[in-house]
Amino acid sequence: MLDSYFKYPGVLRRMRRGPLADYIDGFADEFARLGYTRATVIRYLSLLATFSRYAGRVGHVRPETIDVALVKRFLLQMRRSAWTRTVARSALGHAVRRLAQLFPVTVTPAVPGDPDDQLLAAFVAYLQGVRGLQPRSCEGVALIARRLLRWYRASRPGQALSDLGGQDILAFVTNLGTTSVTDRTRSAAVSHIRVLLRYLHGQGVLRDDLARLVPRVPIWRLAKVPGHLVWTDVLRVIDSIDDASAVGKRDRALLLILATTGLRSQEVRRLELGDIHWRTGELQIRRTKCRRERVVPLLEEAGRALATYILSGRPPCSRPTVFVCHVAPVRPIRFASTVAAIVRRRLASCGLQAPVRAGAHLFRHSLATRLVQQERPIKEVADLLGHHSIDTTAVYVKVAISQLERIALPFPRMSHE
Repeated sequence: MLDSYFKYPGVLRRMRRGPLADYIDGFADEFARLGYTRATVIRYLSLLATFSRYAGRVGHVRPETIDVALVKRFLLQMRRSAWTRTVARSALGHAVRRLAQLFPVTVTPAVPGDPDDQLLAAFVAYLQGVRGLQPRSCEGVALIARRLLRWYRASRPGQALSDLGGQDILAFVTNLGTTSVTDRTRSAAVSHIRVLLRYLHGQGVLRDDLARLVPRVPIWRLAKVPGHLVWTDVLRVIDSIDDASAVGKRDRALLLILATTGLRSQEVRRLELGDIHWRTGELQIRRTKCRRERVVPLLEEAGRALATYILSGRPPCSRPTVFVCHVAPVRPIRFASTVAAIVRRRLASCGLQAPVRAGAHLFRHSLATRLVQQERPIKEVADLLGHHSIDTTAVYVKVAISQLERIALPFPRMSHE
């Protein structure tokens, strides 16, 4: 495979030196499979060959001896531009991950141990196995738990975790309140703290249940109307997308799905080819926030855009996920921030100011607002959005000003004597 990128025998001999000599062709195959351009593959292979020769010079004759520390030393000694070092870091990241798969015992990242790692691992297992939380939710709870434990170790050096008291909890919550931006963030953080304290009490680490001492942050759920776009702006954003390119086809299909079905970011990112029922015009949403499958209608225009993208815009990918990244390596869209970036870019192209938290939920809120303004039954809106409780959908009723005007009681006339 290396012969496809380099012709001269002297260059090929130089590329196959050092501890990575037997693996350089495999790296070339992998880069091509991941969809990197020819120029990028040549650049990555050249940097890997340079690193392999460097590793051989400093005494690493076997690939299993290569570790993260050696990669860092190589990057520090590179007399190249900052951009070249960034490219080398990406190329070497592929190499280290591949070697870690081949030699899992010897190639391990050098990460300093944390005294609370074992406790937090058991806590995360409890959150997933007993509480039934999704992995992303577990990450948020574990993050706050780690911050609390690190704060306690730093402020009370030498003390055991069993000595944690109410004053410590109140001090940490006070400190946490100064770093949280919104009331919603503070409310979520103190809720996560209660979960950790109940777990520690149940495991016998804490004698008393300190969760009852954690103050609550009031959140008035229906106090604000979710940010949304007027429907004419939604149509303008979608109509402005040029679907001549593959990325344009993807973005148009993605935004049409969001605008007509109200899917959450996670739901649209996990949508697979087998979930599209073309004959019945439906989408099967299997992995939802509430862990309840539901079926949403696939409207004609959204279905046409989706079919166009799948047939002539979607790059080859080993995964059945519908929406993928078009920049190599081709892979499913994994993060909500990627969807949010697509939304912000398309809003900016129309000259619209994106809200602070523009993303899939911006179109979700816009659809719900549109349906309520059309006087659709609130239960129908809740079923489409996949709300577990109809109370969650009640926040959108506040935008139906015309309907509220009709049910408002007339003000009695005052008689003047």
